[in-house]
Amino acid sequence: MAQTQWNLEQIRLFVKVAEQRSFSAVSRDLHRAQSAVSSAIALLEADLGVVLFERSSGRQPQLTEAGRALLDEAREVLRQCERLDGRALALMRGQEAQLRLAQDEAMPYQPVIDGLQAFAGAFPAVQVQIANAAQGDVARRLVDRHADLGLLFRHEQIPAELERRALGRVEMVTVCPSGHPLAGEPRVSRQQLARHRQLLIAVQSSGFPGGEAISPHIWRADSFYMIAELLRCGLGWAWLPRHVVQYPAYQGSMVELVSDWTPPPLVVELAWRRDAPLGPAGQWLAERFALELQAIG
Repeated sequence: MAQTQWNLEQIRLFVKVAEQRSFSAVSRDLHRAQSAVSSAIALLEADLGVVLFERSSGRQPQLTEAGRALLDEAREVLRQCERLDGRALALMRGQEAQLRLAQDEAMPYQPVIDGLQAFAGAFPAVQVQIANAAQGDVARRLVDRHADLGLLFRHEQIPAELERRALGRVEMVTVCPSGHPLAGEPRVSRQQLARHRQLLIAVQSSGFPGGEAISPHIWRADSFYMIAELLRCGLGWAWLPRHVVQYPAYQGSMVELVSDWTPPPLVVELAWRRDAPLGPAGQWLAERFALELQAIG
């Protein structure tokens, strides 16, 4: 069997051309001659023994069947390289001097506090910086390197730079204000819910469970606690995490409804940059958060 000669730079160029569908665009981005990019791809094809792109004069390069089959593999090779570099960096640095935690503001309060209290005993010398953020901001802080690890609710879209791990689940419930017309109903249907204003988590493209608009009358907010405040003022019904509904300030002002459909539980995830993996203190805290969150799941 012939020895493989391809290199990581060729793999990176393959992925870039596949994503941008243009040799010239990639060459401009990288400040290289287009012939150099084309030659690198041609050498990769020769080493792999397959044609990756269909090339026609005046047309954008199109992935061949073999190219489509190998694209995900190529992306995974690059992700593994980032993990390797990040793991080496973590080993070089040793235990973290500081951990910057960003968390969704609607994260269950007590499991986080219990986890941090245990962490303080296990790693007394590690400084902790905590930031609360609305939906989407946790991932953004990680990408911008303003946080080392983040606690957030899983959604369909997450930046490609991040790794994530599921830690636990948070139950969702359907609620309305205590004086709402639906409050006295033994069971409510989707048709009944659709007749009243729905308070919904923003934005529509978030991919969160419970992001479906049932009513034609929608108000949106990027915070579950803001939705709870609007609901308490009698402005509509909503799907909320159970621990938000049970917050002491909301006791007596909300009614949990028995509904035809309630969203599945929110999955709590820990996320971090792939090229900056967790050190020993961060890994310990991740395990502790998982333990605390499983206790309420």
